[in-house]
Amino acid sequence: MTDPADRGAFIWYELITDDVAAARTFYRNVVGWEIAAEGQPLPTGGTYRMIARSDGGNAGGVLDMSAEMTAAGARPGWIGYVHHSDVDAAVKAVIDAGGAVHMPPMDMPGVGRMAMVADPQGATFYVMAPTPPEGDPDARSDVFDYAKAQHMRWNELWTTDPDAAVSLYRDLFGWTQEGAMPMGPMGDYKFIQHGGDGIGAIAKAQPGGEGSRWQYFAGVDDIDRACRAVTDSGGTLLGEPQQIPGGEYSAYAHDPSGATIGLVGPRKET
Repeated sequence: MTDPADRGAFIWYELITDDVAAARTFYRNVVGWEIAAEGQPLPTGGTYRMIARSDGGNAGGVLDMSAEMTAAGARPGWIGYVHHSDVDAAVKAVIDAGGAVHMPPMDMPGVGRMAMVADPQGATFYVMAPTPPEGDPDARSDVFDYAKAQHMRWNELWTTDPDAAVSLYRDLFGWTQEGAMPMGPMGDYKFIQHGGDGIGAIAKAQPGGEGSRWQYFAGVDDIDRACRAVTDSGGTLLGEPQQIPGGEYSAYAHDPSGATIGLVGPRKET
């Protein structure tokens, strides 16, 4: 996973939660994921669990918040990992642009080198140079797939300065920005691409909202079934499903701990 063409790919997603048991039930019922029952202890505190898809692949990981993390102000949420072969150079570029470092570059044996940063508007993400699995040097992450259920399908950045964000991420990861959907007083919903393929959008964060942040959308097999499962499994549906270009539907939800997750998929029921 060291090919320069991988720069800018979303290669991992991580749920930070204070209630793993509730998360296991919620994401199993809503998305179809299976979060491992047992976690691996981390030297920094907490435990780490893999999220398995029904096809045998992984969808990401779950970090069980430690008491120290909670005391430091951490709260439940999702965070994405973006590939960059030179993590230190990527961190410097973020700092030079006016961003911040929440976790300096560090090596995780067998995993890779990574750092947690925030762009100048405050949206947080990881940059990572992953270590390929033993015996498979050409491995590629498949946690993101624009079209498939049980994969992350869309990456949405809400930011106080969309133009600055487009410029930063273009320079940092080589993304392009082509096309936009007007949203009236909210401004344009600017589509972004990696290697020519659509991966998400950048839009203006609205006053009174959650500020600058990345928002991720999980693919589901049936949007209506998934939305019912949200409320049946202790979550909160944030509005009704809305039709999106292409004919599918999307919705936002909070899981039982308050982490926001987007859902996208077809409407199978009439």
